[in-house]
Amino acid sequence: MTVPQVTLAPGGPELSRIVAGAWRLADRDLGPAGRRRWVETCLDLEITAFDHADIYGGYAVEGLFGEVLAAAPALRDRMQVVGKCGIRLVDPARPAHRVKSYDTSRDHLVASVDASLRALRCGHLDLLLIHRPDALMDPDEVAGAFRELRDAGKVRHFGVSNHAPSQLALLHRRFPLVTNQVELSPLCLDALADGTLDQCLDLGIRPMAWSPLGGGRLFTPGDPRAARVREVLDALGAERGVTAATMAHAWILRHPSGPLPVTGSLRAEGLAEAVRALEVTLEAEDWYRVWEASSGHEVP
Repeated sequence: MTVPQVTLAPGGPELSRIVAGAWRLADRDLGPAGRRRWVETCLDLEITAFDHADIYGGYAVEGLFGEVLAAAPALRDRMQVVGKCGIRLVDPARPAHRVKSYDTSRDHLVASVDASLRALRCGHLDLLLIHRPDALMDPDEVAGAFRELRDAGKVRHFGVSNHAPSQLALLHRRFPLVTNQVELSPLCLDALADGTLDQCLDLGIRPMAWSPLGGGRLFTPGDPRAARVREVLDALGAERGVTAATMAHAWILRHPSGPLPVTGSLRAEGLAEAVRALEVTLEAEDWYRVWEASSGHEVP
């Protein structure tokens, strides 16, 4: 199975249609060899885009990933690196932070990118996203910081994450954005109803979909909603010879905005399940069967 490279937006970057989310790299004691094996497994599956954020793992994941690139620098030429910043967590790694907050000031964005590049041991980010909406954002200041980072060769393309359509539009009018990374899964339908995916279609930009399995809730016992959805995904998967996890990814891929699912799996089989979704054809009625199971009622 070949994982295609797709362009996020006119003039935007090319990423693999399935994206590897690195946020769990610090959750397990994989060790340097295990982390390198995960990166190489992704690349062998032709998952070439790796999604990061400065805060992941208590500000540790970028450094762990950077250790892999320091040990095998040639791997960087085979991948696209996505970064996110703008959240200030209260964490031992950031003792100056007194309260969880958001910061999209020019100084914070530039300093965050510089810190990420040092930790990741790479010369540039292929894509930088503002991680969460900042109520105090000055869109002109952010656009100026984006131009500065682009002109310095530190970041090649820019987007947002978890932003409402009005928030994306506010910034997009000042600087071209290439994606909005949002939560989307058979258990999280908000982006289908709040105009987010409509806006992506209208602007010709592909969204990225984080937590495609509902953060694992899809397979958590005792959740009636998850049980309803899983029953439908199991049935659809049985018809096609694939797992419910593959069908969940296929359900996301079916949307005409062309989402890129971000899989957080550290298992080779979990990664392969996401890739297999690219071979699944999901008819509209089957897509709505999943929607109905999640919503608990038929379409209005």
